[in-house]
Amino acid sequence: MSLLVIFRSILLILLIVCAIAVNLTKDLLRAVIIFMSYSSIMCLIWILMESPDLAITEAAVGAGISGTLFLVTLKKLRAEDHTEENE
Repeated sequence: MSLLVIFRSILLILLIVCAIAVNLTKDLLRAVIIFMSYSSIMCLIWILMESPDLAITEAAVGAGISGTLFLVTLKKLRAEDHTEENE
């Protein structure tokens, strides 16, 4: 077996683990971080499949914009919870 096949297999296993973990975690911050990891792994897989346009899109949208929006939303939700507790 070549090194590339082993690397692809490891990436595929990590992708499946991330997909399952993001659904099973209860902490929202961890879920966002795992989602961003999923997008990064998917970006590597697109590169290995020789699709650089999809890899750039996955990195920009999946890990970049979506991850940032999730983190901002999570920050606002926690700020709301904090102000409700103080009232």
